[in-house]
Amino acid sequence: MRLILAIVRWFAPHLYTDMAWTYDAIAWLVSLGQWGMWQATGLEVLEGGKVLEIGHGPGHFLREMTARGWSAAGVDPSRQMGRLAAHRLRRHGMTSRLARARAQSLPFPAGCFDGVLSTFPSEYIADTRSLAEAWRVLKPGGHFVVIPIAMIAGRSAIERIGAWFNKVTGQASEPGVAWSGQFKPLGFKTQVKRLQLRRSVVLRLVALKPQAAAGLAGRGART
Repeated sequence: MRLILAIVRWFAPHLYTDMAWTYDAIAWLVSLGQWGMWQATGLEVLEGGKVLEIGHGPGHFLREMTARGWSAAGVDPSRQMGRLAAHRLRRHGMTSRLARARAQSLPFPAGCFDGVLSTFPSEYIADTRSLAEAWRVLKPGGHFVVIPIAMIAGRSAIERIGAWFNKVTGQASEPGVAWSGQFKPLGFKTQVKRLQLRRSVVLRLVALKPQAAAGLAGRGART
């Protein structure tokens, strides 16, 4: 088990940089083919318009949102992921609206997005600066949707092995209550749901920026 954890810890940073080309295959493997379905649970809450994806990865969601007629933009600190996403969008005849940036410092003006989405983000999403930035760029009435984890729950032998692997590597560890509580001081109204799918469980957090926030423009702004 220690060897597995050591390998995962070594490989994880490379998955988003020099090994980014393996991302889709690894995601499919560790989710037993459910990765896209897990991510799609985030789109169910959004109502279109202008949407920002934080940590866009190889660009699957940007392509899907653009295909729906939404005005989609994405940020990711990885140069390699930016290239993959831009290539995917170009291949489908779509214009790329990508920025190489971190969640803690979004390169967009205040109140410019109807929705913000982040699926399976790493620790940066719990940073209060990331949450403040999501609040800042959202319009009043907009939603910040986070899919932090998913857990394989099937009963077949391969699904049990997959669930065990996700557990020992920490990929199925639910974020603590304290994390979801960090949204409230900013003014978000949050709802956390456990979505039961056929062979898995997905945790989805939806944080609403109330319409009344129009009078709180200074909250969450950069200093």
